[in-house]
Amino acid sequence: MDRRWVLGLASAASVMVALDATVVTTALSRIRLDLGTSIEQLEWTVNAYSLSFAVLLMTGAVLGDRFGRRLVLTTGLALFTAASVACALAPNVGWLIAARTVQGAGAALVMPLAMALLSAAYPPPDRPKALGIFAGLTGLAVVAGPVVGGAVTQGLAWQWIFWLNLPIALAVIPLVLLRVPESRGAGGGGVDAGGLVLVTGAALGLVWGLVRSNAAGWSSAEVVGTLVAGAVCGAAFVAWERAVKRPMVPLGLFRLRGFAAGNASGLFLYASLYGSLFFAAQYFQVGRGDRPLAAGLHLLAWTASVTLVAPLAGRQVNRVGARPLAALGLALQAAGMGWLGLIATPSVPYWELIAPMLIAGAGVSMAMPSTQAAVLNAVTPEQIGKASGVFNTGRQLGGVFGVAVLALVFSESGGYAGPAAFTDGFAPAIAVSGALSLAGALAALAIPGRRITRTPAPAAPVLTPSR
Repeated sequence: MDRRWVLGLASAASVMVALDATVVTTALSRIRLDLGTSIEQLEWTVNAYSLSFAVLLMTGAVLGDRFGRRLVLTTGLALFTAASVACALAPNVGWLIAARTVQGAGAALVMPLAMALLSAAYPPPDRPKALGIFAGLTGLAVVAGPVVGGAVTQGLAWQWIFWLNLPIALAVIPLVLLRVPESRGAGGGGVDAGGLVLVTGAALGLVWGLVRSNAAGWSSAEVVGTLVAGAVCGAAFVAWERAVKRPMVPLGLFRLRGFAAGNASGLFLYASLYGSLFFAAQYFQVGRGDRPLAAGLHLLAWTASVTLVAPLAGRQVNRVGARPLAALGLALQAAGMGWLGLIATPSVPYWELIAPMLIAGAGVSMAMPSTQAAVLNAVTPEQIGKASGVFNTGRQLGGVFGVAVLALVFSESGGYAGPAAFTDGFAPAIAVSGALSLAGALAALAIPGRRITRTPAPAAPVLTPSR
């Protein structure tokens, strides 16, 4: 077996999924115009992907351990690609949302198993370097997503951001079957079907209530009913996980301060990040009149710092600990978002937006590796897989709630009637993004203030975003 094939193919699969998490951001404005979508429908175009990705992520890992990681990975790639074709052919927004939901389910089978196959192929001394390359390529895909989406949308059409997955998958799937050896996890545990249903109901009920609150009203039976149902499912999920023999989420881990605080700060981090990314790409197009490619390039002042600052911050975690980097990073993101909310107008020169975006980008790049390190270093080596799954699920759900909350704030003050109307909603929404980051910084202060002595295997970003 040539391990380089495993590294290349696992990275290609991960890049497909990560790219689709953010490539759609700069296409949202064209999708809204072509399909005549409302703000609610635009939210679901993003959140349908993230929600199914989040709730099925840990189940995908279990299925791979039981039935074979290569088999489940290729099944996920086929499902993801078929759903991508359905997205490209969508005649209306309802079709697009349904296809995005299936796409997220396919992504949930791909991402954890790509990393698991890579870990199985490399011996422990060589594994960190391989996982570092894997994570770096995935991170580059996340950063490149808005630029690629803008270029494709402007040069061809928004449908082509989904068509691009077809030739990649047709090349990758046969090579995975030929070049990647099959592997399974020890014991191949069972799927926590009850927990899966309850956590899906909790997330869907709460997000549905938030999304529909502006149009239907907070006192409507629909909104009250879905919020109550979501809360009940959430409470039932906790009770179920306490009682079931093999829980999806080991609740005992939350007794560890580093685990609990790292997950809380990570949830606020990604709620702020994904929510603001959802609106920032639209601000450049609707609020400032940029074309899609220009919008993607303008966002690089914010997103490109991930490739520069995150690796440096990751190395510093072992020296200074996760708490100062996580708290400082989230505070910087809060400052950048707050500043952006104060100056965002239809006529503000682009150069005035660069400083707040750089500050916010540097902040999130510091917080991303440090919040994850706090979680993984709080547990034993045997618990790292579960802990990573919980963290990645939490960041996807954080993104879903971030988009829903910021869209609610946006709808209260602004709309799509014109540049002024859009920025009237964008400014308070992005300020709320800053408040979410500040809440994350406060949560990060609870991370134990100790030096990290164990270096866990790096985990690739699971974006998404579709933002």
